[in-house]
This record gives sequence, C-alpha cells and structure tokens, in this order.
Amino acid sequence: MLDSFSIHDQRIGTQNVLHPFTIGRYQFANNLVLAPMAGITDRPFRVLCRQFGAGYTVAEMVAANTALWGSRQSLRRLDYSGESGIIAAQIVGANPIELAQAAQLNVDLGAQIIDINMGCPAQKVCRVAAGSALLRDEPLVGRILAAVVAAVQVPVTLKIRTGWSPETRNAPAIAHIAHDSGIAALTVHGRTRACHYNIPAEHDTLAAVREVFTGTLIANGDIATAEDVRRIVDATGADAIMIGRAARGRPWLFRDLAAELTTGVAPPPLPAPAWIAALICTHLDELYQFYGATMGVQIARKHLAWYCRSFPQATAFRATVNQAQTPAQQTALVQTFFARCADIT
Repeated sequence: MLDSFSIHDQRIGTQNVLHPFTIGRYQFANNLVLAPMAGITDRPFRVLCRQFGAGYTVAEMVAANTALWGSRQSLRRLDYSGESGIIAAQIVGANPIELAQAAQLNVDLGAQIIDINMGCPAQKVCRVAAGSALLRDEPLVGRILAAVVAAVQVPVTLKIRTGWSPETRNAPAIAHIAHDSGIAALTVHGRTRACHYNIPAEHDTLAAVREVFTGTLIANGDIATAEDVRRIVDATGADAIMIGRAARGRPWLFRDLAAELTTGVAPPPLPAPAWIAALICTHLDELYQFYGATMGVQIARKHLAWYCRSFPQATAFRATVNQAQTPAQQTALVQTFFARCADIT
C-alpha cells in the first residue's frame, strides 16, 4: 500500500470550510468527496484517493437492471472486497422496482450507502429515461426515491444536475421531493443536462436547494482549487464538496486542498517527477492486480494520459506508452519518461 503517500496531519477543524460531515449514521473525517465517474473511479482509484485524504468516495454506477450484471465490467464494479472505509454504491435506472432490488443486492454485497444517479448526461443513459432524464418527471422521481429508501436499511443519497435544461431548471423542486422521501444527502452538479460540460458550472441554484433540503448537501462541478472550495461553500451553504474531473491524474489533489484550506499556504503546482513516477507505478500495480495484466495495461492508458499532461513531451510519451502490451513494458516507459522530466526540471 501507499504508506509513504498518506496524509499525516490534516488538522481538520470546524472553524474552516474543511471539516467532518455526516451521511445518515456515518461520519467522515473531512468533507472532500471523490465523485463517481464511470470507467475511472474503480476500486484501485478510490483506494488511492482515500489514501490521499478524500473523506468519502462513491463507486462507479451500475445499472439497476440486474440482468446486465453478468458482464465482467459489472462484476468488477460490484466487487467491494477488501475495501476499507464506508462503501457507497451508485445505481442508475428508471424503474422504481428494479432500483429498489438493485439497492438491496448492493447492500448484500457490502454497500453501506446507496446513491441514486439522476445526474448522468450520457446519451445512452438518458435515451432509456435514466440519469438526468429523470429530472423531467418529478412524480417518477418521487416514486423511485420512496421505493429505494423503503427497500434498504442504509442511508440513501441522490445525485442530480440543476435540471434538464436552463429553461427547466428544477433542482429546488427535486430537492423538496428528496427531503420528503428521506434522502440522507443530495449532491448537485451545477449544470443542466443540456449544458453537459460545455459551460462553467453555476452554484447559485444550490443556495435555493439549501433552503428546502435540510440533509447533507454536496456541491459538485468545476471544483479544482482551495479558492473554489471556499467560494462555493460560502455561497451555497454546502456541507461538502465533490471533486470529479480535477482529480484525474491528480489523486494527491485531496491532500493539497486539505493542506491549503488548513494552513492558507498553497502547495507546489506539481510534486517532483520522481515522486509522481513512484506513485504511478503503485497505481499501475493495483490496476494489473484488479483487472489482470492485459486489461490492466489497457485501463492504465487513460490514467497515464492524465498523469503526464502537465509535463513536456507528454504527447510523444502517450503515443509511445499506448503501444505497450505488457505491465513490464508500460512500467519501464513510465520510469524512463519521468526520469527525463526530472532531468529537465
């Protein structure tokens, strides 16, 4: 494991925007949350981010239709074995009965929190009236939330966008339904589905959500710096901050945010290349073990693209490392590249 990369002292205090928070009966050491991201927040990446101080992580979403759980991809997403900390599973679908059954099965597999996805903007998800498409049908939202909350004895949470489109922004109405349904925590991504990721996130809507939702409120969208955290918490009254795309290739972001929010001093923009190389090799080893050698090498490619993006000659490195077919080849190319980066810097 990554003992040498652990946070030794976050000095979390309630006087700061960095503080413990709760979801139902569970308390988390700090309110920096790793967002669930399909194809990214697998078990190796969740473990890595927790070692760098993420207070809470949520697994990749799985379909509520359990007939689809036979694929290797779904089985891996449902594999929580050996994972420390509170395990949160995210389910996606549009049928209240299927979602309730999926919630029960995830709890049987070890999940301690169930998160319902009503925020995914992907066309393949919205095409079957799931994800953020559900925001167009408030009565159905109510039936889904009631069914899932009644089905399990663990906290149920909900992740949404601010609405289907700017013209139909209805996050406060959904929040009211969530409150009445017994949802323990609500995460709001500051864009509508129509906006995808094409415009800056807005968090003004969260202030309106705060007025009607008394449970734990989590803000999400375009959060990458300590200043972002302070600004959004001050403006919205959110209890926690969820970080997604900014953490790709930067799992140490949680450590750096905690340090700056606590001390007011910004860490260096990037750790030393040799340190990053050692971290990457540890991450790669976990991917190879989790997926097997062949798929592990393939899965690692996107992570390597994110890890190297801020370094000189990153494009040439990606072209080369993407040709690697074995763990040994891939790891050797990583070590060579970052050794050269260390020489340059």
